[in-house]
Amino acid sequence: MILLKNVLVATDFGEASDAALIYGRALARAFGATLHVLHVAENVFTRGIGGEAYIAVFPDLQKDVEEAARKQLDELLIDNDPVALPTRGVVLTSNTPAMAIVDYAKEAGVDLIVMGTHGRGAVAHLLMGSVAERVVRTAPCPVLTVRSPEHDFVKPDTLAAVQKA
Repeated sequence: MILLKNVLVATDFGEASDAALIYGRALARAFGATLHVLHVAENVFTRGIGGEAYIAVFPDLQKDVEEAARKQLDELLIDNDPVALPTRGVVLTSNTPAMAIVDYAKEAGVDLIVMGTHGRGAVAHLLMGSVAERVVRTAPCPVLTVRSPEHDFVKPDTLAAVQKA
């Protein structure tokens, strides 16, 4: 029997991540699991023209990036369902999102990671890599990737049937 206590949805606030959240929310509800929604914010001080220039010119830039991410995350966590789903929104700062996602999954005892994938072509994948692929290769648990646009697997009727069971 499959037992899920903690479901993690990694989001970059894109369309593929929105689709992954639908799946993650449905799975967490079906198994009575806690839904963790994680966004990895870029560490702006380690990119660009140099950390010192950013610190001197924009001392609150990183804080602003993280606060904007938290606001977007809070909006994603709004669930209008009458039965509240236990959720946990998390914003981490890192320039290696795959590693941050895997580390969080290990620390939080996540049983399943759900994340969107953009389905880039072979050349773009070779040049840019794939966060989803790196997570799949290194995660301590199964990873469900949802391609956008996805096959409509989760439908409102399915959710209603799961809740009645």
